[in-house]
This record gives sequence, structure tokens and C-alpha cells, in this order.
Amino acid sequence: MILANAKVGQTVEIVDIMDSDAKIKTLRLGIGEGSKIKCVEKISNGPVVIRSRMQELAVGKKLAEKIVIKPVE
Repeated sequence: MILANAKVGQTVEIVDIMDSDAKIKTLRLGIGEGSKIKCVEKISNGPVVIRSRMQELAVGKKLAEKIVIKPVE
């Protein structure tokens, strides 16, 4: 599953980031493989708003499509 398909309110863990450019972008946002994040909001045809630690970030749709996630129980 990819971050772009996460449901609002869902907590997920980043499993993989599909390419090196995307990895660099996510590291600049302070997230990476193994990070647990929560999907706070999805703007239609736009970014996915996530919460990582105490910070909310808007991840662009194209970047969100390159982040592989799994649900956290």
C-alpha cells in the first residue's frame, strides 16, 4: 500500500521509499523508512497531511505515491 491511499486517522509505518530522490525529500521532512506516521487529512488531488511526532507535514501527491506503508495495529 502507498501513502497516497492511506485513510484519514490511520497510523502507518513507512516500509520503503521507491527512489533515491524521494528518499532525500522525505529525509528533509524528517521521516524515513521505519517512521510511524498518522494520516491527518487528505486534500483531493493534492497533498496528504501527516503527523510525525508532534509536527504536521503536507506530503505532495507525487511523493506520497512513492512511499510504501503498512498499517500499524
